[in-house]
Amino acid sequence: MHKIILISIFFIGIFSKAQENRFYSDAYQTIDNMLNDKQKYSFKEGVFAVENAYYQGKYDTVELNNKIKFLKHFCNLLLKNRKLTYTDKDEAKVNKYAAIYTVMCEATPVIMKNDTVKYKPFAYDFEDVFGHTELSNLFVSKLLDTQKGNCNSMPYLYKILAEELGVDANLALAPNHVYIKHNIKSIGWYNTELTSGIFPIDAWLSASGFIHLDAIKNGVFMKALNNKESLALLLVDLANAYNRNYPGNDGSFALKCAERAIQIYSYLPNALLLQAETHTKQFQKLMKEQNTKDIQATLSNPKAKELFDTMNKEYTYIHKIGYRSMPEEMYLDWLVSLKTERSKYEDTRLSK
Repeated sequence: MHKIILISIFFIGIFSKAQENRFYSDAYQTIDNMLNDKQKYSFKEGVFAVENAYYQGKYDTVELNNKIKFLKHFCNLLLKNRKLTYTDKDEAKVNKYAAIYTVMCEATPVIMKNDTVKYKPFAYDFEDVFGHTELSNLFVSKLLDTQKGNCNSMPYLYKILAEELGVDANLALAPNHVYIKHNIKSIGWYNTELTSGIFPIDAWLSASGFIHLDAIKNGVFMKALNNKESLALLLVDLANAYNRNYPGNDGSFALKCAERAIQIYSYLPNALLLQAETHTKQFQKLMKEQNTKDIQATLSNPKAKELFDTMNKEYTYIHKIGYRSMPEEMYLDWLVSLKTERSKYEDTRLSK
């Protein structure tokens, strides 16, 4: 009887782990199918797949879709009841961008029967900005639930709303940061910064001192990501979620996500770093297994030597293409500088 109970517990454990991993496998497959054009592209579905995997299938997509539908309806009301002083051929598209910006960044009076209420826009959440305490603080679902988000969830939601309205929106990267780039006929490319509700010029981005010229040239930072490159970014998010759920994993799933993302865009810094950091963790695990802190002693193991050479090559490449990391404290100061030095960094072309 005792053996039967032990066997039952063993198989329950295996089944439970298989169930947990299935959500990540399904999410990976969803994104990969979109990358291979086997499934209709939808950034929203990609985001939902990542967050649902983290929550192990307990994600309320019905409620989240209803919230997105409400925001879409609000955007359509703005489109119906106001008009920009913009007359170029892409007028309809630009009006949609303006509507999304208003819904996300501006307090807006709304008439409800005989009363006027002020719609509260989304706000930047300075608590756990990088998701160190709880990864879900970076999620779109958390943003929709609390009206507070960060440089990950806010541009993701903006892109989702743009696609719901039938227009494109390009994500772009800076150190520790995601923002939106648009290209319109009147002025060309411009930036939309959701965390502060400002349209900053490129000089603000380079003013941080952590964007090397090679990083701009290679598209590591400040590049307008296309839809497939944005899906590649979600693969990195998926790997990070997996690592948070299973901190003691062997690194194979993270490497699978990183390698697929790099296939889509070879200079994607998040994917390149994920790959190098995963190899570093694998090397550190080998050191722990050999019960030594002596790197040279570990390198006597051929597998360890191969890992060590691989990760050094990867870090060298990351530096060569211009990537530079920004300390988290400096990032927050840099972000706040948009408001404190608004007149210096705001794109005045948009006011016209």
